[in-house]
Amino acid sequence: MKQFKRTTVTSALPYANGPVHIGHLAGVYVPADIYVRYLRLRGEEVLFIGGSDEHGVPITIKAKKEGVTPQDIVDRYHSLIKRSFEEFGISFDVYGRTTSKIHAETASAFFKTINDKGGFIEQESEQYYDEEAGQFLADRYITGTCPHCGNEGAYGDQCEKCGTSLNPTDLINPRSAISGSKPVMRRTKHWYLPLDRHEAWLRQWILEGHKEWRPNVYGQCKSWLDMGLQPRAVSRDLDWGIPVPVAGAEGKVLYVWFDAPIGYISNTKELLPDSWEKWWKDPDTRLVHFIGKDNIVFHCIVFPAMLKAEGSYILPDNVPANEFLNLEGDKISTSRNWAVWLHEYLADFPGKQDVLRYVLTANAPETKDNDFTWRDFQARNNNELVAIYGNFVNRALVLTHKFFEGKVPACGTLDDYDRQTLAEFADVKAEMERLLDNFRFRDAQKEAMNLARIGNKYLADTEPWKLAKTDMERVATIMNLALQIAANLAIAFEPFLPFSSKKLRDLLHMETFRWADLGKTDLLPAGLQLAKPELLFEKIDDAPIQAQIDRLAEIKKANELAAHKADPVKAPVAFEDFEKVDIRVGTVLECKPVPKSKKLLQFRLDDGMGGRTICSGIAQSYPHPEELVGTQVCFIANFAPRQMMGIESQGMILSAVNADGKLVLVQPRAKVAEGSCVG
Repeated sequence: MKQFKRTTVTSALPYANGPVHIGHLAGVYVPADIYVRYLRLRGEEVLFIGGSDEHGVPITIKAKKEGVTPQDIVDRYHSLIKRSFEEFGISFDVYGRTTSKIHAETASAFFKTINDKGGFIEQESEQYYDEEAGQFLADRYITGTCPHCGNEGAYGDQCEKCGTSLNPTDLINPRSAISGSKPVMRRTKHWYLPLDRHEAWLRQWILEGHKEWRPNVYGQCKSWLDMGLQPRAVSRDLDWGIPVPVAGAEGKVLYVWFDAPIGYISNTKELLPDSWEKWWKDPDTRLVHFIGKDNIVFHCIVFPAMLKAEGSYILPDNVPANEFLNLEGDKISTSRNWAVWLHEYLADFPGKQDVLRYVLTANAPETKDNDFTWRDFQARNNNELVAIYGNFVNRALVLTHKFFEGKVPACGTLDDYDRQTLAEFADVKAEMERLLDNFRFRDAQKEAMNLARIGNKYLADTEPWKLAKTDMERVATIMNLALQIAANLAIAFEPFLPFSSKKLRDLLHMETFRWADLGKTDLLPAGLQLAKPELLFEKIDDAPIQAQIDRLAEIKKANELAAHKADPVKAPVAFEDFEKVDIRVGTVLECKPVPKSKKLLQFRLDDGMGGRTICSGIAQSYPHPEELVGTQVCFIANFAPRQMMGIESQGMILSAVNADGKLVLVQPRAKVAEGSCVG
């Protein structure tokens, strides 16, 4: 395997039309930060590039809805995202944006270079045009009925109800999201990147040259290549974006998928105007992209084709894409607000950045989708960070202060159990390196926690608090070894939990620390004065967790209500016909299931007229029908009697369908006389 002098690490540019959520963190930013911190700890030359993606149709749609400019939208969210990342400890060397002047210049020059080499093709095609608004419509500006599930609010690129990818022409009864009018087809010219010309070398480069890529990444690339690559438009008719820098392209901008990855390069230029090229053009530089699975094709096929077409850039060496993180068993959705937003988490759980980093890494969707739940978050904090890692460190410090005035005691002669304990973590450095070098961050974090388990077991087994009565020399050796393990933990957890590792180093007065020192047992010299013990982590009680669960329950309920659409209004009826229906109120005297029926309940009503029996198909919505006794219901009194499961039903009880499909009885809010008319 080739040895590189330096590493350029990029993380997918978050879209600046909303805040960052835990799905973004687990899929991209936490693993990227772990890897970068690991390389820095090893003393390697590394550059971590981030930034906001600020062009594209969703931003213009949001701006139009709010009555502001697209620039207002991206300014707001760029600041929020950047601030959240900083507070969370994502250690970018630069966090730029694609609305900067340097980015516009870089993207334009990139396009021109490829165009001058004949790397694009120009094609005319028919696209939807809004005659009322006077503009071509991007896919997201076209809505209609999904041909697959019947959703009337599907977009021109995807139905968010059934998840099917669409073309605008697939929609039934398409409408412009701008004016509401029916669009027409009109011819327009665009520039295309002919991916089919790049297919041969991409197939060789990926399928033969990068078999070490994650199976989910390799498999998706192979699937695309096996289907055959097609030209892809790099321009679109829009007024928000970087203008296509050639004659005859008035009113056209660079497509956001082409513009955005160039942001990695322009952000590097912003940081290092005089030396950026060595990070992007030197073959001794390794390029690694951290992305989610929805960006695999762009970073493994499309962006490499762009770099190859330009001709002067290195290609990515690895693209360790993650799968998706779900929330409480349901897919994270920004449009449905079904997410844990980073800025809200930081406000709700101040000082607990490392807890979320730990849980997201422990549940990392590295090769398949995984799930985040608030109960698991609480359990991992209390049972692992507090009870294992924090408990060991606290015991080691407290005992050192109790028996040795807070100074590291000298190590005496080791016994067999000491040597056995040392052997258990002798290979921790090599094992963590193997895992981290292969982007297996979840397993690497487990190795770090295993080191804390070793320390906990060592103190529990040796019981220095008992030996202090008879053998202080032995206690000194035990505590020296325990403190050396604690110092190792400060190094092992640094890539994963930077805030608590910094706190632990301060408690141990570790002035210097290097990855090369991991596994050593002389990190703390005898006589070193330690700081007063403080808890690394604190237990999280049920109340704040329940508050988060309740919040999600409210969001789910609101989504269900919003998703529920009223049935179409039936044909008009004359008032005289309505007057024929006799609706009255009755009190439930008895209510029980109808034998051999899953749907029917048998009601016995006091109707003010001697009583009646009515059967109603609401059993599945009311599993405890006896609880309805004494309540009042509305019923149609003048329906002709009919036989239902051998019972004569003398009317119809009124109910409505809730958003979740449950039937709800129509009932008066206050008690009225039995037999009262409704009208």
